[in-house]
Amino acid sequence: MRSIKIVMLIALQLGISNTLLSQSKEKDWRYIPNGTMIHSDGYVDQPYITTLDNGLWFCVYTTSAEHEGSKGQHIACRTSDDQGNSWSKAIRIEEPGMESASWGVPYVTGYGRIYVFYDYNGDKIHELGERKNIREDMLGWYCFKYSDNNGKSWSKRYRIPMRKTAVDHMNQWNGDVQIFWGIDKPKRVGNGCMFAFSKIGEYMLEYSDGWMYHCENIEIEKEAEKLRWKLLPDGEYGIRSPEWGDIQEEHNTVHMHNGNIYCIYRTTQGFLVISYSYDKGHSWSEPEPPVDYNGRALKNPRANPKIWKCENGRYLLWYHHNSTRGFYNRNPAWISGGIEKEGKIIWTQPEMLLYEKDLVRGPSYPDLIEQDGNYWITETQKTEARIHQIPNDFLNTLWSQVDRCEPSTRNLCIDLSGESLQHTDSVKLPNLLPVKSSDGFTLTVRLRSNLDMDNGKIIVDSRDNSGKGFWMQASENNSIMFSVSDGENTSSWRSDPGIIQTRSRMNQEVTVTLNYGPRIIQFITDGVVCDGKGSPFGWGRFNEAIEDISTDWLRIDKTRKTITGVKFYDRPLMNSEVIGDYRYWKQHLNK
Repeated sequence: MRSIKIVMLIALQLGISNTLLSQSKEKDWRYIPNGTMIHSDGYVDQPYITTLDNGLWFCVYTTSAEHEGSKGQHIACRTSDDQGNSWSKAIRIEEPGMESASWGVPYVTGYGRIYVFYDYNGDKIHELGERKNIREDMLGWYCFKYSDNNGKSWSKRYRIPMRKTAVDHMNQWNGDVQIFWGIDKPKRVGNGCMFAFSKIGEYMLEYSDGWMYHCENIEIEKEAEKLRWKLLPDGEYGIRSPEWGDIQEEHNTVHMHNGNIYCIYRTTQGFLVISYSYDKGHSWSEPEPPVDYNGRALKNPRANPKIWKCENGRYLLWYHHNSTRGFYNRNPAWISGGIEKEGKIIWTQPEMLLYEKDLVRGPSYPDLIEQDGNYWITETQKTEARIHQIPNDFLNTLWSQVDRCEPSTRNLCIDLSGESLQHTDSVKLPNLLPVKSSDGFTLTVRLRSNLDMDNGKIIVDSRDNSGKGFWMQASENNSIMFSVSDGENTSSWRSDPGIIQTRSRMNQEVTVTLNYGPRIIQFITDGVVCDGKGSPFGWGRFNEAIEDISTDWLRIDKTRKTITGVKFYDRPLMNSEVIGDYRYWKQHLNK
């Protein structure tokens, strides 16, 4: 019953070291308000950070006293000398005025100059036909300014030449005014840099394709007028495919170890799309969805996906793990780790990264910073930009997921199998603290599936006489349903269909995690994180009113020996931990 009071949000479980156990939102590093504020205003977007030679962190962002797209939208910057714990007073790179300046991305040369590239309404367009005071923050010129004193003062504005292409001629100005924006931080390539952006074919955001700028001499040429710019790919058409609809935007890139360029972007088809260039951006492969190591396409709404290449050579991908098609459902944010394999980037299954109590306030437009072996991620909810330190153990566990094969034993409270299960119909549960003071829990049930798994059959059940507790049952379309209740309010979530092999006597494992912080119910079956299959969501959120589901006993159905094992943890495991534990069990089972 995906409709039972279960809204959209995620389950990423914590718990690598004891210091990572949150116990409450106030201590949970994943809870967005616990991050450090960079800037807040009526509107703030794209808080992008780069490190300077003197150790300062430099952050550029787009902001306004009013809403997104309002007059006075401009770019500004701040610096931090204590790894994001505090920030300097804001310095405006462009002053607020009639013409918007937006979507700044920073680049620092080897000799210490800071460049910021951004949209500027240099054509001074404010009308379209009979429409007055239109939103114009994506109209006009691609510009840049630079600073040689760590952002304290800025050069005059320079315009980057942008040749007209087929998509420009589609717009209402026939390309005489261009529509575009960029979210890709420039990457150094030899003596130059490269960054991607998206052109728009119809005001405001209809029809789009991807492009790259290559400035081949920015590392050696200090006179801005002498910088040499090339627009890629060659020809009239950018990075896109008709197969993925009219909206293909927010292209961003990494440069792989083998020299290929990997570009990822969003669509309105419920999936991310990627393309490779094997010739330094001059041409691109046919776009296709990125996949995890199980071959499943990664789901995403019309929300910013962001990719980073880390100093250890591995990759991270920010996205939202649902296949809705609009601008919403960005809360929470999920992350996957990537490795190169046979010239491709292959992704792990997702972990939840950051969440907010307010479902509408989804985090987006993130950036990653690394320093001294540590990691931080920025994000914005459009009015507040924050920075969050991400525990190293969390990321290392994520990256280990591809071949992780080890038992998870920390906070394991119940472990029944074999003889211990044969003589047990019920088992004492640990004290499940109320939602506000605990993390949640993980329940794993191992099944020998057979025709006895009829719809509605109760597998395990902790409910007391008042109806409070949790229970797992067989459900329609060979799925499993998990429910929780405080005796008055009930929430349920069903696994992906078809996970129970009813005509087989094979051993299967079904794990459900209940994550109290974001109030997420999530299934992992045989080491595979449920993604909804044909439905948008593979996870659900339980009712906000439910505060206490603690009871004393867990009853186990033993009809026809369907259940072969039960494990219970008094914390929500990370997906990577569940997957590693499952592989270890399968390996042990086959010996």
